[in-house]
Order: sequence, then C-alpha cells, then structure tokens
Amino acid sequence: MSVLDNVDAATNLAKNNELQLLVFRISDKKDSAFYAINVFKTREVVESKNHFLTQIPSADPLLEGTIMLRGLQIPILNLPAWLGTTLSREEIQKSNILICDFNGVIIGLRIMSAFRVIKKNWNEMHAPDSYRLKEDGVVMNDTRLEDGSLCLILDYEKLLADVLPQAMVNVTEDTTNLLNVKIPERLKNGTILIAEDSRTAQRALIQIFKNANINMQLFENGKKLVDYIFALGKKAKDIPAIITDIEMPEMSGFTVIKTLKENPVTKDIPIIVNSSMTGENNKREAEMLGADGFIDKTKSHDIIPLIISVMK
Repeated sequence: MSVLDNVDAATNLAKNNELQLLVFRISDKKDSAFYAINVFKTREVVESKNHFLTQIPSADPLLEGTIMLRGLQIPILNLPAWLGTTLSREEIQKSNILICDFNGVIIGLRIMSAFRVIKKNWNEMHAPDSYRLKEDGVVMNDTRLEDGSLCLILDYEKLLADVLPQAMVNVTEDTTNLLNVKIPERLKNGTILIAEDSRTAQRALIQIFKNANINMQLFENGKKLVDYIFALGKKAKDIPAIITDIEMPEMSGFTVIKTLKENPVTKDIPIIVNSSMTGENNKREAEMLGADGFIDKTKSHDIIPLIISVMK
C-alpha cells in the first residue's frame, strides 16, 4: 500500500534519535482516535474483504482467526475490541489488516484505515504518568500530529502477551540456562541498569533477574537512564552492564548507546540491546554505535548468559 512506500532506512533515523510511525484509525467515527506503530514493525496493509478468515476453536476472544497471505498462515488480532470498540458488520467489511512483524512473529492487526507515515524525534514522544497508573494499561506514550491531534502509541507487546503468550519470552527458561554458567562477582555484587518502557517487558525482565538473584534497576526511558548514570560521576564505572530497548520516548536506545560509548567514563560498560525490532539494519546500527550484544525480546531468558559473555 502506498502509505508504506518510500520509508527511510532505520539506520538513518537512528542517528538523529528519530523514528517513523504509521498512523492509523480503528474506526471511521468522527471522534475516533489516532493510533500509531513504528513503521519498522510493519510489513503491509491489506484489505480485509479480500482475505478469507478461518476461525480457531477455543481461541482467545481477541484472536479472530487466521488468513493465508503468500503461503503464511497469519493470526488476526481484534485491535478495536482490545481497545473497547465494537465494529459493525459493515465496518468489518470495510476494514483493513495491518501485517506486523514482532521478533519474527507475523500477526495481523484489524484496523479501519492507514492514515499516513510521519517522522518524529523521540523527544517528541511523551509518556504521561497517567498511562502508568494501571498495570493493565494499554497506552505506552503519545505524540501530536501536525493539526494538534493526539496520537497514541500502544503497548503491542502486551496485546501479544494477552492473546499469543506462546510468542513471548518464557521467564522460566532462564534458570535452566544458568545451571552451568559461573556468574562473575562483579555481576553478583553490582546492579544491572535497564531502560525499558513496556510494562510487559519490564515484568519479564524483573522475573528473569529475580530468578537469577541478580540486582537490577529499571528506568522507563533512555533519558532517565542516562541522566542517572551521569549523576553517578566516576562511580558509573562500577555498573556491571546496561540493557536498553530501542523504542523509547525522549531518548531512543540507539542514542543511549551513542551517548554512553562516547563518554570516557562509561565507554567500557557493556551494553545489551533487548528489542522487538530485530531486523538486520537495527542489529548492524547497534553494533556500529558500540553495543556489545543484541537479543530479541522473545529470547530474553538468554540475556544473563549474554551479559556474562560480554563482560570484560
């Protein structure tokens, strides 16, 4: 679909702390909100009426069924229903399906229409505290469109965890992976610092480090992490390792890496990227900026052995 054409490479955006968002709506109603998703998590938009939906018995109510697309069987998730909106039969017929890729898991999100692609700097993305008051909140952050309209970015990882939990990280696997791994004293006695804005991913990481009896401290975006580290002064050298997501409001993970690796006090701290944006461009950019490791979020149970392997 033309709205996804001519998208800049992720690497060019990363250097400027920028991202591209596909803006869409889940309803044609006048007061319908705008939502967005990072373009690099999307593949294409297809018309719902052109694809036969096969229902799955005993599936989660939000899993409408599957469609066949170029030989792939793709599960279709009812995004409007997840957001409390019911589409009429006519609206379903008019609707589109946004094909997305999360860590190699291909899904379809039912939407009404793709609006356009916009470019934003991460410091234009905001995460009001009101979104974080509830553990089951579905909004991650927001930004403004040119006309001042509010555009909401959702916690798509939460949707996946709710509907397709088998596609998410298995936090019970990490203890098995650590059976034959010697944990360095520096890691045992230190505190891992983590920048992650998804509540779903936060909960998984908390459980993983709790299972391993390793201390960790969470920050809800990259800027808070960097500000905390620089406030430590020379003591920052004692940090055993840092974990960062890529997509975060105010400061992206790429900018976190660049900022810390350019500073003489923090340049030797191992940095691991833990992201659902697992394309080769992102891995290559993270490596070029100085990241010491990259892991996709569905394999976060392997993150501690990875940290140990890159510690100097």
